[in-house]
Amino acid sequence: MATPGVSEETLATFRKNFSSDTKNVLAQNVCRKTDLWEVCLQQEVVQGSKHVYNTKVAEVKPMTNQKSSGRCWIFACLNMMRIPFMKQYSIEDFEFSQTYLFFWDKLERSNYLLDVYIECAKKGEQASGRLLSHLLHNPSEDGGQWDMLVNLIEKYGVIPKNHMHDAQSSENSRRIGCLLNTKHREFCMSLLKMVNSGCSDEEIQKRKKEMLEEIYRLVSVSLGSPPESITWEYYEGKDKVYKKVGPISPLEFYRQHVKPYASVDDKVCIVNDPRPENHYDKLYTVHCLNNMTAGVPVLYINKPASVLKELAAKTLKEGKAVWFGCDVGKYFHGKKGLLDTKLLDFNLVFGFNANGLDKANRLVYGESLMTHAMLLTAVNIEDDKTKTWRVENSWGDDNGDKGYLSMSDDWFSEYVYEVVIDKKFLSEETLALLKQEPVVLPAWDPMGALARL
Repeated sequence: MATPGVSEETLATFRKNFSSDTKNVLAQNVCRKTDLWEVCLQQEVVQGSKHVYNTKVAEVKPMTNQKSSGRCWIFACLNMMRIPFMKQYSIEDFEFSQTYLFFWDKLERSNYLLDVYIECAKKGEQASGRLLSHLLHNPSEDGGQWDMLVNLIEKYGVIPKNHMHDAQSSENSRRIGCLLNTKHREFCMSLLKMVNSGCSDEEIQKRKKEMLEEIYRLVSVSLGSPPESITWEYYEGKDKVYKKVGPISPLEFYRQHVKPYASVDDKVCIVNDPRPENHYDKLYTVHCLNNMTAGVPVLYINKPASVLKELAAKTLKEGKAVWFGCDVGKYFHGKKGLLDTKLLDFNLVFGFNANGLDKANRLVYGESLMTHAMLLTAVNIEDDKTKTWRVENSWGDDNGDKGYLSMSDDWFSEYVYEVVIDKKFLSEETLALLKQEPVVLPAWDPMGALARL
């Protein structure tokens, strides 16, 4: 009978080859006591990075911190919105409430998913099937996509942070996420049983409303109750002149005092999905990807990476920051605040290339997808070519340049998946693509990934 597993002869060859190369022994000695990325770090890349840019938008304070939550997509949006808002009202220090939108997303997404469970049951989907298995993997997901922000803000508005501060469960969302997941799976089971047993739509909707009230109670207890009206008081300009707005509803506060300078519904999500079957200049959506029943659908226009760069640079030249989604964990050094494909030399330490897949195949084989949303605030442009980008993150001011990151242009090409661009910067031909019937990608497609880190 053959020896199970790797043969002794093969292992002997591996041992001999490893120990005969003194570089392997040196690398082993170092790596046993040192973080692997620190050993692979290319110092010339670190030393060559400079946080100086020739095209830059105004940057404001404070640097935000999402802490242990997946609210990056909300932070990036509100950070983008506050730049023109603060300029308009001549204020030096400001944040919108991220927890306010987080609250409404938890409730609306739960309502949306309860409706999806009912629809799945009516179509004969089983809990063990791929669709419901995917939806129930982490239904309380913190992350989101751009059009989900449009749904929330256009319905509920925004408020200053001092009208709804962070709660422990918004700064560290793991516990509330676990409870929501538990309830979603229980509710999905109940709704499937009701549909399969022939309950009427009226009975199902009555039970669904009871379920949603349980979720409302959980979210309210954990995050606090969002205010129905606010009175915003602030000091304007260098002379610190007292000003007052309100009482006013959050939606009217947005419509009257924020939207004229920082609207969210006049933008389009442009993605780079280079998989051969997903053609450029086509409109895409993802099955069962939304956070609001009957809300704005999540839509993408697919373009080459060069177009995403061109549009982002054009927006920055106009003094506007750019919301974008990327795979932040690749070739990234958090403390130094660097995103660069040349940052880590795995061949030097391990003797192999760790970048054997191109961008399309990284999507196909599960090696990469969008994980994080941040803000582009500056770019270096030389000879009409983009070189390096400045990124406002939402992880506090301890890393990088007081919280800002430096991103190489090659890293943008490889790991940026989407940018959000004002319609005014798009050609008529591109805007016409929004009138297409979107290609529907399956719910588990990597382009349905949510910014969640």
